[in-house]
Amino acid sequence: MTEYERLLSNLDLVSMALGEVIYESGGELSYAYFPTDSIVSLLYVMENSASAEIAVIGKEGFVGLALIMGGGTMSNRAVVQSTGYAYRLPAAVVQAEFNRNGPLLRLLLRYIQALFSQMAQTAACNRHHTLDQQLCRWLLLSLDRLTSNELNMTQGLIANMLGVRREGVTEAARKLQQAGLIKYNRGRITVIDRPGLEARVCECYQVVKLEFDRLLPDLPGIAH
Repeated sequence: MTEYERLLSNLDLVSMALGEVIYESGGELSYAYFPTDSIVSLLYVMENSASAEIAVIGKEGFVGLALIMGGGTMSNRAVVQSTGYAYRLPAAVVQAEFNRNGPLLRLLLRYIQALFSQMAQTAACNRHHTLDQQLCRWLLLSLDRLTSNELNMTQGLIANMLGVRREGVTEAARKLQQAGLIKYNRGRITVIDRPGLEARVCECYQVVKLEFDRLLPDLPGIAH
């Protein structure tokens, strides 16, 4: 019996609503989520409720790292950034499959390494690069996990993801729109010139993408 056949009866397809919190910092995880066309952001939340995104997860990965790393809880919040669907798998099933030491274990470990690389690069990017470069990185990482060139996201939510003031996001988005790279209207961002975004973004996007391509070359989640 293959891994998929073992897991199939326990998989539930669930709707992922924009802004839905999958888990809170310190909360016990009951399920792992495998997005199909949705995107989940991992956010670190400060005591004053300020937050910043540390990683994005789409159809290339899964939400629920603590279930297989032994901690049981995470120090971050997981919130739906882009609506869609995900397959949900009970925690006990995930842990039992992981303990089989089979192909799924090796795949998940490679994904975890890629995710850690994204987290590290995000921290460096937030410290050393301009806000419009960060916005380009964020847009490209999101597009890689979607099937269209449109994102439904308010500037307030983007500011919350990037950990900056809304006014800063407004100015950065205005620059990208004036350059003919994006079109922004009432919470909908349409990327008009992806090559232009790639030319403008800092090296962090390419570092993250190359690491995912290296570790997970056969997965369809990241745009190649």
